[in-house]
Amino acid sequence: MDTNVDCPKCGSKYAYQDRQLWVCPECAHEWSGEAASPAAPEQDEVVRDANGNPLATGDTVALIKDLKVKGSSSTVKSGTKVKNIRLIEAMDGHNIACKIDGIGAMYLKSVFVRKT
Repeated sequence: MDTNVDCPKCGSKYAYQDRQLWVCPECAHEWSGEAASPAAPEQDEVVRDANGNPLATGDTVALIKDLKVKGSSSTVKSGTKVKNIRLIEAMDGHNIACKIDGIGAMYLKSVFVRKT
């Protein structure tokens, strides 16, 4: 049994084995024992827009579809430009954090934007 296993998600050195799984107490990530062995490092997924162009933090994008704002009666119209986006870890598919003028802070799915 290897006791020096680091969490592959956050890198914590406090991971422990619980039956067949390894558990990280800091980020609650669980993985199988086979994944605990050192392997090739995982590559971060590249976030792409609706046209397949890679996006980066700080890019300017435009919406390609009218989007309803949850909890409000307003909509964000197609063609609205969003400046200075931030790429985040996907939450229910929403992997872009941004501020839209007149609306406020929002999370967007990258499939509804195109890079400008």
